[in-house]
Amino acid sequence: MDAASTEHDPARCTRLAPSPTGALHLGNARSFLVAWAIARARGWRVVLRIDDLAGPRVKPDAARRAIDDLAWLGLDWDGEPVVQSARLGRYAGAMRDLAAWGRVFPCDLSRREIHAALEAPHAEPGGVGAETRFARSLRPPLAPMVFDRDAQARGWRFATPDGPVTFEDAVLGAVTTDPARTIGDFVVWTRDGQPAYQLATILDDHDLGVTDVIRGDDLLESTGRQLVLARALGLAPEPRFWHLPLVVGPDGRRLAKRHGDTRLAHYRDAGVAPERVVALLARWSGVRGAGEAMTAADFARRFDPATMPRARTVFTDEDDRWLRAD
Repeated sequence: MDAASTEHDPARCTRLAPSPTGALHLGNARSFLVAWAIARARGWRVVLRIDDLAGPRVKPDAARRAIDDLAWLGLDWDGEPVVQSARLGRYAGAMRDLAAWGRVFPCDLSRREIHAALEAPHAEPGGVGAETRFARSLRPPLAPMVFDRDAQARGWRFATPDGPVTFEDAVLGAVTTDPARTIGDFVVWTRDGQPAYQLATILDDHDLGVTDVIRGDDLLESTGRQLVLARALGLAPEPRFWHLPLVVGPDGRRLAKRHGDTRLAHYRDAGVAPERVVALLARWSGVRGAGEAMTAADFARRFDPATMPRARTVFTDEDDRWLRAD
C-alpha cells in the first residue's frame, strides 16, 4: 500500500455499483463497506451507480431495495444515483466510434459454434460468469463499419490486441493478465441491443470521474479487458484498481443462495441491528477490537487496508449464529 493510496484528496472518487439482479448479501456488503470506508476516510467522493443492464435477470424493485440496504448499513453517497439504462445513447456512441475505427465486429455465432472452434473449451477463471474463449480463427477481417440501428440488434465483439496487460493494484501489487490469450475477442454489445458489462463500466467510470475502482477479486480477470477497451477509446486517465478478497461459503465458492439466506434484508427483518452486521464485517476486514456493534462511520475511522486479510473470508454457520445472538 503506497502513500498515494492513503492520502487525503477530495479530487479522487470511487463508486458503489450494485446490480438489481438480486438482493445484497453479506459478501456484497463487505465489498461496499470497505470501498465506502476507504473513500470517506480520505475525503474522496462516492457515487452510486445502478448496474441494471442484465436484461431479464433484473428483478423488479431490486434497485430500490439495494439503495435501502446500503442506507440501512450506514453508507451514503454524493449526488443522485446514476442508472445505466438511462445512458444507452452514450454506450451506442462509443460503439459507433469503435466500429468506424475497425476495432469491433458483428458476431452471431452461438456458444456451441465458438466451443467447436477450440481444441478444448476454456471457462474464464473468476470474472463475470463462465465465458468461452473466442478463437482468433473465428475473427473476420477487420474493417471500418457502421453501427446503425440495425447493427444494434446484433452481437458485437472487440478485437482484443495481442500481448499482456500489466497494472498496479492497490491491494495485490503488480498484476499481469493476457486477455487475448485467456478470453480472446470479447462481447461488447449484445443481441438485446445493450452494451456488455465491460463497455458500460469503463464509460461510466470515465464519465463519472471515478479514480479508484474498489471491488471484489472475482472481477480481477475483467480488468485487462477493461483496460484494452478503454485505451482503444482513448479514455484517460486510467483508474486505480483495488481488488478485495471475496467472502465465500465453506465450499470456497462465491456467497450465494446455496449457502443459506445471507441477504441484508433477511437479517434486518430478523431484528439484527446494522451495527451488528458492520461489526462482523469489521472482524472479517482485520479491524482489531471490533466488538459486538460498530457503526459504518466507526468502521471508516478504524479500518486500515494494510491489515485487511489477503485470503478470502469463509462465511460459516457460526457467523450466522453470532449475528442472531441477543
